[in-house]
Amino acid sequence: MSELTVVAIGLGDLGRLECRSIDSMDGVYIAAGADPSPDARDAFQYELGRHTYDSHEAMLDDVDADAAIISTPHTLHYDHASACLDRGVHVHVEKPMVTDLGDARALVDRARESDRVLAVGYQRHFDDRFREIRRLVDDGRIGAPHMATCYLEQDWVQWNRDRWRGNPDLSGGGQLYDSGSHLLDALLWTTRSTPVEVSATLDDRGADVDVNSALAVTLDRDGDRLTASVGVSGEGPSGPAPAEALRIWGTEGSLSFDGETLRVVEGGTEYEATPYEPTFEELTARKLENFVGAIRGEAELAIPPSDAVKVTALTEAAYESADSGRRVAVDADI
Repeated sequence: MSELTVVAIGLGDLGRLECRSIDSMDGVYIAAGADPSPDARDAFQYELGRHTYDSHEAMLDDVDADAAIISTPHTLHYDHASACLDRGVHVHVEKPMVTDLGDARALVDRARESDRVLAVGYQRHFDDRFREIRRLVDDGRIGAPHMATCYLEQDWVQWNRDRWRGNPDLSGGGQLYDSGSHLLDALLWTTRSTPVEVSATLDDRGADVDVNSALAVTLDRDGDRLTASVGVSGEGPSGPAPAEALRIWGTEGSLSFDGETLRVVEGGTEYEATPYEPTFEELTARKLENFVGAIRGEAELAIPPSDAVKVTALTEAAYESADSGRRVAVDADI
């Protein structure tokens, strides 16, 4: 097994956690990191002792990298991922993949043309609880799903109003594009559905980006329609950790997850089916292990860009709906 040489673009708290995680894997070596912030570069050098650059271009030109992990502000993802793919470098990019639907499709095309792995960091795909929800739906335990509701609340604006996430030029949007992106992905992924139409209302709560969002969404699941409602609150009391819930109704039962307990109603009987709750560090390791396994041809990529395109399409359509005051069709085709 040949050693994979990995570089990092974005050396903030999450970027350094991912660097430490992937560097601990057999046959994987973090060679360098790039970040315009001197403080971030100093922290990376202190924790990993590897060379740093103030620009990703200089690093990619200097290091013969096999793969890159990208943890930068949202609107920079496209340029950073494109620069890597153009050099034949596999990419793991944090969510949201990008903040423009055209850019999302362009990245998918670049990855396909260069035969490189493009992974997007939706860690709920590795969370035992959400995997169990998906399995129960797949196995028909609640019949054909026809309605879903979900929410996420977090004291988001207090922490991010004056940081890059509160700057639309860097974030591309507010809580809906940040933590809310995980919620949209969880809804679509667990139900294996594609968004068709959305009507949305957003509230900035006096910030420069959206803080609260309410979405009414029509989903398609192999020709069957699901009616879904999504609520995202960025000024909730639980911060900074988000509180989250998902409920799915089927023709033969239902399931509900309140962030702690998964309950299933099947054949008139209710029971608990709550799997192990992994830590954030464990989820980080799992998604990066899957990324490395996909590069080596040893694993199927569990966080493909096609899922991220659906989330981007739904998010962009929700913003359009809120701006126009009308229901908007979601163009989720790859």
